[in-house]
Amino acid sequence: MMRSCCRRTLGSVVCMALLLAIYSGCTRTTSTPSPAATPAAPAVVRVTVAKPQRKTLVAKTTQPARIEALETTPIFSRLAGYVEQVHVDIGQTVKKDEVLVTLREPELANDVTQKSALVTESEAKLKQAEANVAAFVAAVETAKAKIAEVHADTIRTNGEYERAKSEHERLQQLASIGSVTDKVRDEALSQLHAAEAAREAANAAVKSAEAAAQEAAANAAKAAADRTAAAAHVAVAKADLAHAQTMLDYAKIRAPFDGVITKRLIDTGHFVQPVASGASPLLTVARTDKVRVYIEVPELEAATVEVGAPVVIHTQAMPSGDITAKVTATSWSLDPANRSLRAIVDIANDGARLRPGMYATGTIQLARHENTLAIPATAIVREGAATYGYVVKDGKIDRRAIPTGIRSGGDVEVMSGIDDNDLVVSQQATSFAVGQRVEIASHSP
Repeated sequence: MMRSCCRRTLGSVVCMALLLAIYSGCTRTTSTPSPAATPAAPAVVRVTVAKPQRKTLVAKTTQPARIEALETTPIFSRLAGYVEQVHVDIGQTVKKDEVLVTLREPELANDVTQKSALVTESEAKLKQAEANVAAFVAAVETAKAKIAEVHADTIRTNGEYERAKSEHERLQQLASIGSVTDKVRDEALSQLHAAEAAREAANAAVKSAEAAAQEAAANAAKAAADRTAAAAHVAVAKADLAHAQTMLDYAKIRAPFDGVITKRLIDTGHFVQPVASGASPLLTVARTDKVRVYIEVPELEAATVEVGAPVVIHTQAMPSGDITAKVTATSWSLDPANRSLRAIVDIANDGARLRPGMYATGTIQLARHENTLAIPATAIVREGAATYGYVVKDGKIDRRAIPTGIRSGGDVEVMSGIDDNDLVVSQQATSFAVGQRVEIASHSP
């Protein structure tokens, strides 16, 4: 038994030695150096390219929009009073200046009657003042004529005085030498005194006539002032009447423009007050001939929105027909809440198809460039603010700086860097390296 065990142990040792010998031989065979192999040539990568095209590019932005009435006016009362009659109802079309509501205001009607009577009275006083002016102007003319008359009498009496004086002096000389009697001399003296008295009376008459003329002129000036005051009283009375009539006219509340009644909050018999802060309107009127569409344009596109730019308005209410229009105005500044520019489009609302409150979409044309060079947007590589493209030149990749302009659909406008004959890598451009050899696989459209 011991002999059998020894044989098994010996066989195991021989087997192990044989396996080690075989392993060593395999190792030596594998580690034997082989001759140097020639490296295989790298494979040429196939690329898809596009040729720049001359196109008309149109940049657009499509944004949600809302439709509002061009004008919506809440109607309030200017007066306090009771509603006598409501002439309209919700949904009713109205014309400009049509009476919507009538208030009962008897006090104002009485006030108008009183002011009208005052106007009549003041006009009568004005006519009386004008008559006084005419009378005093005539008196002034009469006084002037009287002055002329007494001046003529003064000249006559002065002449008679000078003649009597001369005659008295002559007779006095003759009486001194005894040629005439003293009686004749005394008679001449009496005539001189009479002429002197007549002259003084004429001078007094001149002063009296001049005083009368001054009085007449003063009376005429006073009459003119009275006429001016009477005219002013007429103007004041008419102004008071106009004010009273205006207040009475407020009792009839009228439509500010052609439109539709969209709200009604009063009925006959209601007591209404003048408009106050926070008060509800009696009625609301909205215009129907035009609507205003508001389109909020994001900040990135806000600077390119111009007044007059073409717009297409699409509404769910009229899916079969879009509306073409133009930008009427913009808010110019951006809303700080959402950083958007409000573009405004006014549209004629023929047939009242568009209603305030409708939602829509607005497509605004931002730019249109005719016959401009364009390449696929997939060919553009952006690195920060710079844009690049990869061009196949003589079978190799070349990198170009390509400033871009507007984008329209899948095309981008090229400002410089390539020309019409270049071949631009249009797909997976960033996977290629400058100078890499490539083979053109196909042309993208």
